[in-house]
Amino acid sequence: MAKRPADPTNGSATAARQVPMRDFSRSLPMSLLRAREAVMRQFRPALREHGLTEQQWRILRALASIEAAEVTELARTAFLLGPSLSRILRDLEARNLIERKTAKTDQRRSMVSISKEGVKLMASVAPSSEAIYAEITERFGARKLAELQEMLGELEFCLASANARDEVTDDA
Repeated sequence: MAKRPADPTNGSATAARQVPMRDFSRSLPMSLLRAREAVMRQFRPALREHGLTEQQWRILRALASIEAAEVTELARTAFLLGPSLSRILRDLEARNLIERKTAKTDQRRSMVSISKEGVKLMASVAPSSEAIYAEITERFGARKLAELQEMLGELEFCLASANARDEVTDDA
C-alpha cells in the first residue's frame, strides 16, 4: 500500500517542518521569554515572602524612582495593560503602599506615588533583591551581565527608532 503525502492542514510534524520559519526554540521572542522566566524564578520566592506579585513589585520599583506618575504613563513604564494596572493599584492602595491623587491640571487624571509604607516595604525587600542580583552576577559574570544589559538596551533602541521612522513614513 502506497503512503499518502502528509496533509499540511492536519497539524502533523511534517506540516510544521514545511512552514518557512526559524525553529520555534530559536525565535527571539521565545529566547527572551525563557531568559525572563529564568530570572524571575530567582526573584519570586523573595517577593512572595513579602506578599508581592512581580507586577506589584514593578509598580513600586517604578514609583520609587520618581515623585509621582500619571496612571497611563505608569502603565507604559511598567509594561502593564490599563485594566491590570487598575486592579494592581487598587490592591496596593488597600495595603497603603501607594497614594492616589487627582491631577491638579486635569481632574479626570489620577497621579500615583509611593507611600511611606511602600518605601518601608521596598527597604525590607531590597536586601534579598540585591543578594539575588549578586548571585546572578556571580553565576553569569559581571562583564557578561553588563554586556547583556547594554545589548538589550541597544536592541530596544534600534527597534524603537525603526518604529518611529515607520510612523513618520506612514504619516507622510
